[in-house]
Amino acid sequence: MLIFPSAFGLNVVLSTELLAYYRRLSHETLTVVDVETTGYRPPLSRVIEISVLQASLENGVHYQQTHLVNPQVPIPPAITRFTGITQDMVNTAPLSVDIWRDYLPLVNAGILTAHNLAFDYSFLKSEFNYIDVPFSRAEDEQLCTVMLARLMLPDLPSRSLPNLVEHFGFDVGRSHRAAADTQACWLLAKHLLTEIQTEADDVLLTRFRQQWLTLKYAATLLNTTSKQAKTWLKNAKVEPRLVGRYQTLMYQRCEIERVHQELYKF
Repeated sequence: MLIFPSAFGLNVVLSTELLAYYRRLSHETLTVVDVETTGYRPPLSRVIEISVLQASLENGVHYQQTHLVNPQVPIPPAITRFTGITQDMVNTAPLSVDIWRDYLPLVNAGILTAHNLAFDYSFLKSEFNYIDVPFSRAEDEQLCTVMLARLMLPDLPSRSLPNLVEHFGFDVGRSHRAAADTQACWLLAKHLLTEIQTEADDVLLTRFRQQWLTLKYAATLLNTTSKQAKTWLKNAKVEPRLVGRYQTLMYQRCEIERVHQELYKF
C-alpha cells in the first residue's frame, strides 16, 4: 500500500512512487496556508494571523486572503520580536469565531500546502475544534514543501523558508508574516513542481535518491523494525552518518532502496 508523503512525515515510499505522487500534485490547484501563532503547541498556543493563497502551475495565483486574529490570550514578547505582530494589532482584530468559518471552504479545497505542513495543519485542526467545526484533509490531499525541498534540493545546508527565499531570490515581504510566507511557499512549490513536470525521470530519481532518512523511516521503507533494519543495512555495508546534537543515524535513500530491491526482488 502506498503511504503518501503527508504532513506527518510519512515520506517513506520508493522514489518511483514519490515521483508519481508529485507529478500528480503538480497538475492540481494548491491551497497554500500559513499561520502565525502565540507559540508552538496547540491548543495552548493560538493563531494570531492566517493567510491562504490558491494557485496552480497552469493559471498562477488566483486568490489570496489574509487576516489578523484576536487570540484572546497575550502574545509573548519573543513572538512579537519574531513576527512583528503586537498585542495592539490583534486586540482590534476579529475573534476566532468570526474568522474560521469563512476560511473553512478555502482550506477544504485543492491540495493543502504549507512549509512544514504538520505545524500549520495542527493549528488549523485546533482552531476549528475551538469553534466546534470538524476539520481534516486526506493524506493524498496534502503537500509539505519542506519534504519536497529535501528531495529536490538535497545539497542545500538548510531548507528553512527564509533561507530558500534568499537562495532563489523570491520577491516577497518580511518572513514570518502570513501573507509573505504563503507567497514564498507558493513560489517554492511552483519552482520545484515545474521541474518535476519537465525534468526526465532518471534525472529526478537521481536527485530523490540523494535524500537522507532516519533509521525509523528506513525501517518503514524496508517494512521491518528499526532494529532489524539497522542489521540489514549494516550487513549490506551501508554506512550511516551521524547528524545533529543527538547524533541521529541517517541513511541515504539510494542505499535503502538498494537493500529493499535485494530483499524484495522476488
